[in-house]
Amino acid sequence: MDGVLVIDKPEGVTSHDVVAIARRALAEKRIGHTGTLDPLATGVLPLACGRATRLVRFLTASDKDYEATIRFGMTTNSFDVTGEETSHSGDTPSREAVLGAIEQLRGGYLQTPPAYSAKKVGGRRAYDFARDEEEVVLTPVPVTVSRAELTTFSGEHATVSLTSSPGFYVRTFAHELGRLVGTGACLEALRRTRSGEFRLTEALTIEALQDGVADVDLIPIERLLAAFPAVVVTDEGLARVTHGRQLEAGHYAFRPTARAEAPALRVADARRPTDVRSAGASAPATSEPQWIRIFDSAGRLTALGTLVTTASSLHPAIVLI
Repeated sequence: MDGVLVIDKPEGVTSHDVVAIARRALAEKRIGHTGTLDPLATGVLPLACGRATRLVRFLTASDKDYEATIRFGMTTNSFDVTGEETSHSGDTPSREAVLGAIEQLRGGYLQTPPAYSAKKVGGRRAYDFARDEEEVVLTPVPVTVSRAELTTFSGEHATVSLTSSPGFYVRTFAHELGRLVGTGACLEALRRTRSGEFRLTEALTIEALQDGVADVDLIPIERLLAAFPAVVVTDEGLARVTHGRQLEAGHYAFRPTARAEAPALRVADARRPTDVRSAGASAPATSEPQWIRIFDSAGRLTALGTLVTTASSLHPAIVLI
């Protein structure tokens, strides 16, 4: 069972809870999520299954879309409504003040994670320090908000639609918005509508996962990371991949253009071999390292490789067979 299930996480459960439910429902131990959502948050939570767990670090390194509901006039220690109230002004900002503050929170800058977060400091989670009322210093991290739009405003509440880079805390965004408008604020509700290539339109409810396993669509591993260029290996090249040996120019050929994507697999069929005719996409802008998807002649994803020095040799760095 190799691929990704996209779950519409409900409020009140942790991402770990969802993973545990999926493991029981699918009888698959190798399942991991690709980006934590707080218990308060709902929406897109992609679960990597089987061999796809080897690709989690790539699946998490993508931007995300959110719909955030922010309450003005109060602050909490967790920066959301589940935390302990730390101030209460009862004041509400003007629409113009909110628009100006959102403008200041767009673009790239350093963001300090909230004290109640899973960031590790000296091997301990930051929220452990916070719960024990111990002081902890969190290092600001570079983030980017490429889109932030005020969609509704009532004085006491605002809804902001935004797109952010990985590692961005919407709770901190809400707290900073309240600081900038002078009233204080905290996050009241949050819904993630997209995580990288995964969207709500393909998400399953927890109930569907538990009650209708045979009808669950699994996004096959061959359809993942479509922005990475792809090559097809010869029989000799496949043998070299199997043993983690370097590929030379004669062992593979680049796919020039994208071909038809593979249809979603049924979980009931996921343990059977498939002849997936998934193809790659045009190469993204050059980065270090340059990752390449390596397929066999039957269309199965066998590895991720990196280009070596001359850009003609290919090292299968992550072997999936």
